[in-house]
Amino acid sequence: MSASEELESLAVKYAKEAIQLEGKGSRRIAATKYQRAIEVLLKLCSLYPAAPQNKLYMEHAEAYRKRVQELQSDSEPNSRPVESADGKDSKNIKFDQWVLTEKPDISWDDIADLEKPKRAIEESIVFPVRRPDLFPLGWPRGILFFGPPGCGKTLLAAAVASEIKGVFFCADAASLMSKWLGESERNVSQLFAKARENAEKGQPAIVFIDEIDSLMGVRGEEVGGEVRVRNQFLKEMDGILDKKRNYHVYLIGATNKPWVLDEPFIRRFQKRIYVPLPDIKARMDMFQIYAHDLKLDNNVDFAELARVTEGYSGGDIRDLFQSTQLKVVRNFFTHGNVTDLASVPDPITMEDFQSIVTGRRPSVSQTILKRYYDWDESFKAS
Repeated sequence: MSASEELESLAVKYAKEAIQLEGKGSRRIAATKYQRAIEVLLKLCSLYPAAPQNKLYMEHAEAYRKRVQELQSDSEPNSRPVESADGKDSKNIKFDQWVLTEKPDISWDDIADLEKPKRAIEESIVFPVRRPDLFPLGWPRGILFFGPPGCGKTLLAAAVASEIKGVFFCADAASLMSKWLGESERNVSQLFAKARENAEKGQPAIVFIDEIDSLMGVRGEEVGGEVRVRNQFLKEMDGILDKKRNYHVYLIGATNKPWVLDEPFIRRFQKRIYVPLPDIKARMDMFQIYAHDLKLDNNVDFAELARVTEGYSGGDIRDLFQSTQLKVVRNFFTHGNVTDLASVPDPITMEDFQSIVTGRRPSVSQTILKRYYDWDESFKAS
């Protein structure tokens, strides 16, 4: 165990002792234990000033300091802001923050192209759910979507939620990481426990982790809390990949930076699918989707527009249509009769699109695209 991990474990020990003492009514001794936890956390920050967890440590220290003041006051303390003596969070985690209670209004038809990712989802989730007897060797339960931002990775996950009659858990680092020591890995454990519980009742459970690199990435300097969260993820992933268990729990991860993922995690994603920039056919399909509710002039040439938007991501194309519509609306407010409710903006012309394209560049550089290509060549598993 590293020095930072030992210090963090010591802080956890003092905090837990304080909680137990509070439960027994020993407020003064509990305050002393909290104070020791504060001292250890401050020492951690001074010894490792560049550690990414320092902000959380300082938040811990401040919370414990306020707790000491409450315990030392004459008034009764407020409800504890830390875990209870039995190790459970006194504020029970509400899984509503992760469970999509309403299915997103997104279907496969709303996602242009991306046939390979769609096929991976069918092979890994849809077919095994319908006929598990056809998969004596098991089926993939870990899918990683990687590629440039704005190319549909999150949309794919949302479409799964619409297509599959099951429970969809959507989480990210912000919802899983906690400022309370030991709580982050417990969040991970409880998230997967809840998914298994639903699967054992016969409902497929899909856990979608957006920006998964922020939880499973390799960092130059790590502290104990981050290591424990990553180890908990490895443990949970091994659990859902166990071929002896036939329940339907799946993990879908999305990342724009696959090269920062630690290799033990990479191996546990049996499907690693590159979600690329849209090709010319996909861009044409996107034009149809985004133009559905817009009024276009007859001179708009989607084929030419697809040619001049080579290298655009799906997000870039959405922004192009939005900016062009704003241009037309702005012109209407400047020169039109806004007070006349029967008056509407002119149709969007090809010249409107071209004027916006002239002032825009693709958001994804060729250098970044090469990194995706190289990583795909090294780790592809479609």
